[in-house]
Amino acid sequence: MATGPNGSRPEPLFLRACRGEETEATPIWLMRQAGRYLPEYRALRERVGFLDLCRRSDLAAQVTVDAARRLGVDAAIVFADLLLVLEPLGLEVEFGPIEGPIIRNPLREGADVERLREMDAPSTLRAVYETVRLSRAALPAGVPLIGFCGAPFTVGAYAIEGRGSRDFAQAKAFIYRDPGAWHALAAHLVRGLTDYLNAQIDAGAHAVQVFDSWVGCLGPADYRSFVLPHTRALIRGLRPGVPVIHFGTGNPALVAGMAEAGGEVVGLDHRSDLAGVRARLGARAVQGNLDPAVLLADRPAVIERATGVLEANGGRPGHVFNLGHGVLPETPVDNVLALVDHVRAWRPAR
Repeated sequence: MATGPNGSRPEPLFLRACRGEETEATPIWLMRQAGRYLPEYRALRERVGFLDLCRRSDLAAQVTVDAARRLGVDAAIVFADLLLVLEPLGLEVEFGPIEGPIIRNPLREGADVERLREMDAPSTLRAVYETVRLSRAALPAGVPLIGFCGAPFTVGAYAIEGRGSRDFAQAKAFIYRDPGAWHALAAHLVRGLTDYLNAQIDAGAHAVQVFDSWVGCLGPADYRSFVLPHTRALIRGLRPGVPVIHFGTGNPALVAGMAEAGGEVVGLDHRSDLAGVRARLGARAVQGNLDPAVLLADRPAVIERATGVLEANGGRPGHVFNLGHGVLPETPVDNVLALVDHVRAWRPAR
């Protein structure tokens, strides 16, 4: 069994899997594992608004740690939001109870990019770093903490659209109409996001995940032209030695480009063929990729589908079990607990 830097304590399963090492079991954590499906979280949100919760480091750390303890997962992810980085840029963000995040002054022309402030992430997002510090101190021994940020495309697309979108037509039109302005915006975001993730690492994050939640609206050629260089710059700018999970959704044809952009771990959504990706990427670690909707089914279906994902990995080292996206709000907690127990107990046939 691998040991940590001091040679005294075994390294956590999750970190070993991220590095592509052999592990005695498959580690599991879940995107949005601290979320609305948990009654404790819903009770807290009745008293505290979402942005206030993100800014209250003591409460954000409580949510982070309580979810990891309740579920018995192999890693925790810091409670925050992808769009917290927009306010330091000079964008006005509101989180509505139904409509989700809304940006009141979105970017619609190339000239709008020029008015953006530098993010100065180390000084303007201190609450997130304090959440990292408090969470790491409170987590059980052997449960690593994951920091995260949105990828340049996803953050930039939100900034242009002003809200979530099904097709991100305005963001794509912005890119096609003025490629120079898009590259300037993406480079601007990379500077701030690099500082932001490095500050989370300095505060104690054991690993980080880059979420490209909306990149699936692009085709492979546009990905390579408008996204890959900027995501690669972000990942290359991070502190060495800390595993990076690069996760995207929506278009399996982008996986090869995502792998090229970097990260020790390629995060797969549920539309990707895990077995096929593993065959193409060789020793590269992967994360995923159970459809979140499976957790709305009955227990036998959950176990059957989870087993299918585990078997698709083919016993290769370097597999972190996760969903293909976040836990859905209506998910029964007991199904999540059953999934975690099953994955942790499962072993490949010999």
